Amino acid sequence: MLYELLFPLADRHIIFNVFQYISFRSAGAMVTALLTSFLVGPPVIRWLKTRGWGQVVRLDGPSSHFQKAGTPTMGGLIILAAVVMPTLLWARLDNPYVLIAAAATVWMGAIGFMDDYLKVVRHEPRGLVARYKLVWQMAAGLTLGIFLLLFPLSSQPPTETMLPFFKNLYVAFWAPAFPLFVALVVTGSSNAVNLADGLDGLAAGLSGIAALTFGVFAYVIGRVDTSAYLGTFYLPGVGELAVFCAAITGAAIGFLWFNAPPAEVFMGDTGSLALGGALGVTAVLLRSEFLLILVGGVFVAEAVSVLLQTGWFKFSRWRTGTGRRLFRMAPLHHHFEKLGWPETRVVVRFYILAILCSLVGLATLKIR
Repeated sequence: MLYELLFPLADRHIIFNVFQYISFRSAGAMVTALLTSFLVGPPVIRWLKTRGWGQVVRLDGPSSHFQKAGTPTMGGLIILAAVVMPTLLWARLDNPYVLIAAAATVWMGAIGFMDDYLKVVRHEPRGLVARYKLVWQMAAGLTLGIFLLLFPLSSQPPTETMLPFFKNLYVAFWAPAFPLFVALVVTGSSNAVNLADGLDGLAAGLSGIAALTFGVFAYVIGRVDTSAYLGTFYLPGVGELAVFCAAITGAAIGFLWFNAPPAEVFMGDTGSLALGGALGVTAVLLRSEFLLILVGGVFVAEAVSVLLQTGWFKFSRWRTGTGRRLFRMAPLHHHFEKLGWPETRVVVRFYILAILCSLVGLATLKIR
């Protein structure tokens, strides 16, 4: 919005020329998202408290979590406001990449809100039935995949995606299978972040780190000079996603102000599904779906730990009649809690691992 309003004034005063630069608008979006979190956070938390919408804690979880029961949840509303508003303010509104990413984030947030509402307000322990949640998540991915096939956003075929570490090697999907692949990426990403949302500050911090990394890739891939130099696809206009990613990072940092231990509010599925969906859709739009595995390595580990735990329990019960576990508790962060690690130690160490994963992802720009 600011670009459309203020950049045309550049011929009157040179100061307005800064609005043409993605780097300037990305910084503005991050700061605005941070301030939006600070402004929106307190009234949202008070509103959740007055409604009595508090977190329901697992009885089989770490004992240290029992004291968190009743902490306001659905704080993802803060994140949604702090992502969407700065994006619309600082990004170009004629850019399809930005509009798609923002719409997908709201869609995933709406699914999460429905799940939270059923759990907290309607007191239905299962929340939104898992298969229904999966259907709506898959629907978002399938819709995006079909849209990209019917209305390509660049001259680069939409079914082609880059491979990390390789300059001239890419994967070309069979067109009918492409929407399914997109649905898998978007659904997997949103659920992986959802699984990581189990400790104060964990999911928000990890999402902010991953979003900042993808913001760098968006900037590189959206420039004809840097994309040619580094051997990536050149996607005109995709650089605007750097503004969107910066808004996610600012929103995540702002939310940490209230979510740092001991948390005043939890993001709930409203926030975790929105953040995960945003990362997944961004990866799809950047043709960097496989890079998401590297950059989101901690999220992948969390999701894989749940799959392994569930799979091994069912297999061992089938073979021996007694279900066995690989981890003391899944997702992975609870395993370390069960080993006696304090919650803050788990969170900080997972942050460090996430930064290492992001550095590996950034290294793929040169190691190609």
